Amino acid sequence: MLDADASRPIRVLVVDDHAVVRRGLSAFFDVLPDIEVVGEAADGHDAIQALGDLAARDALPDVVLMDLVMPRLDGLDATRAVKERYPSVEVVALTSFSEAERVHLALAAGAAGYLLKDAEADEVGAAVRAAHRGEVHLDSAVARQLMRTLTAPHRAATELTPREREILKLVAQGKSNRDIARTLVISERTARTHASNVLTKLGLASRTQAALWAIREGLVAHP
Repeated sequence: MLDADASRPIRVLVVDDHAVVRRGLSAFFDVLPDIEVVGEAADGHDAIQALGDLAARDALPDVVLMDLVMPRLDGLDATRAVKERYPSVEVVALTSFSEAERVHLALAAGAAGYLLKDAEADEVGAAVRAAHRGEVHLDSAVARQLMRTLTAPHRAATELTPREREILKLVAQGKSNRDIARTLVISERTARTHASNVLTKLGLASRTQAALWAIREGLVAHP
């Protein structure tokens, strides 16, 4: 039997302190049949309140587009709060090219990926869909800058088992645990366990950091 949620649009909460950005993103999503905006917020404080209201109606969004620089409660602290209170909700950080250092912190806080504010409309949709699938989304321009400042240790890939190296490469390609399981013909639970072991061994906080690490170490092609 089909999952009832499989046919519904991806629910998105847009968080940005600039009304024009919020309106622009909402207008773009309005023309996409598979994505719908369920709310907007002007800062992190309002975002947490909006999520609480949506949770009370059993209507939590699937993805939050989160600006990193906002008054009152910025995107970093808001991302951390979202992932602590609503772990099923994915966060995609909205950033300018000059904010690469903040992106590191956002990834450590639990963001699933990051998107430049001047990204093309198609990439915005792709980022939301990737996050909803549990995949990593890397903006190529920011990824190149982040790799130069990646603080993860230069641990040898030989510390990983052959299977963990396979898992890492697939994670770096943006594959979800379900995709990895299908590719390697293993259970999704086993894929999740391997991915967790990879992060632990490499001292990394997120799948996105693992992807950057794999790119930096030459295990996968540069985005």
